[in-house]
Amino acid sequence: MDSENLLGQFLRARRELLRPEDLGIPAGARRRVAGLRREEVAMLAGVSTDYYVRLEQGRERHPSAQVVDALARVLGLEEDAVAHLHQLARPVPAARRRKGVRGERVSPVLLRMMEDWHRTPAVVLGRCLTVLAHNALGRALFEGHAHSGDLLRLVFLDPDAKVFYPDWDRVAVSTVAGLRAAVGTDYDDPQLIEAVGELSLRSEEFRRLWARHDIRQKAHETKRFRHPVVGELTLDYESLTVNGAPGQQLVVYQAEPGSPSEHALSLLGSLSAGDGSPQAPQQEQQEQQEQ
Repeated sequence: MDSENLLGQFLRARRELLRPEDLGIPAGARRRVAGLRREEVAMLAGVSTDYYVRLEQGRERHPSAQVVDALARVLGLEEDAVAHLHQLARPVPAARRRKGVRGERVSPVLLRMMEDWHRTPAVVLGRCLTVLAHNALGRALFEGHAHSGDLLRLVFLDPDAKVFYPDWDRVAVSTVAGLRAAVGTDYDDPQLIEAVGELSLRSEEFRRLWARHDIRQKAHETKRFRHPVVGELTLDYESLTVNGAPGQQLVVYQAEPGSPSEHALSLLGSLSAGDGSPQAPQQEQQEQQEQ
């Protein structure tokens, strides 16, 4: 993975996704490039073409905040992507980024809290969307797949992913965008390099979505599941950052009160409690090598 020119890669990817007509520019019959031309982005952002070309080529790496905001406006970036573009323009040195990271160990206090949520599936995800911990209902929600402990690989490599996620296309887009948001500018992370390398080789869909450079933090959303035991579930989820563990996300799922999904989730909880499975959260990955 080329991490030497992240700013230029991002600008080019987002430029190529734009349609000229959306910005009032005639497409023209002889247009040979995808999206906008470099000179068109430069004109709309109020910078010289030469300066913008240097940004994409990595010969200029630190545009001012005003230039970043102008480019974000032209590229139609949403809030998370704008913040990411500012990060790329003013990157934090790797030593500072990784200071205080002690591996992906989940707090025992958080584990005890999750253990008491008998009616609420909950999982703790690492920076690359591996499942670091879950409570009993969280385990029951995702179990039975080849990659139940790794939500990134579950979406793109599991043979039954498109059955489990009825809205797979939307889930795939948000998963890749969430991965990029989670890793920030730390593209030298060995775990990320391994995951992106494997998925790029094995999944055409992942490769295409990764090249888009979409950035969107997991926050809250409604997601549908087709569970192999209890059938369809429509669940709302909230993704919360764990302040004491940079990069970790606590994801909590809930069903609409009185809905069929709530009844199905209750049934799933009863089945998981009666099958001899442990009810305390299980840590899938206690610790990784110090970064």
